[in-house]
Amino acid sequence: DIGDIVRGKDLYGGGGRGKGKEKLEKNVKKMLGNIYNNLVREKPQAKDHYQDNDENYIQLREDWWTANRHTVWKAITCNARGNTYINDTHVMEEKLRLKVNADVSDKPKYRFPQPIIDYVPQFLT
Repeated sequence: DIGDIVRGKDLYGGGGRGKGKEKLEKNVKKMLGNIYNNLVREKPQAKDHYQDNDENYIQLREDWWTANRHTVWKAITCNARGNTYINDTHVMEEKLRLKVNADVSDKPKYRFPQPIIDYVPQFLT
């Protein structure tokens, strides 16, 4: 799950492919390092909040995921309009949303709601 990868909690590490997991984690740490450096440059007090001696950026990972999970979900589902799982899972919520927004013309007519539960267990393959 993308949230687990970002937060450094991916339990199964890409299907047991150790080198793939290491490469992914290295890239995530590099990305988070760039975010951290820019953040500390703009807001020096952030250094105290994100104290990190081992460059794992645990708190920054959590905060980044909390701030961006909705955008990530929109990107994942942008072309999933006919996806049966999403449609079946969220039919009632979608019907309610359409009813509430029925006469608001500037609202999008269709959107997939973000999952309510972020900590859904992964399945072993």
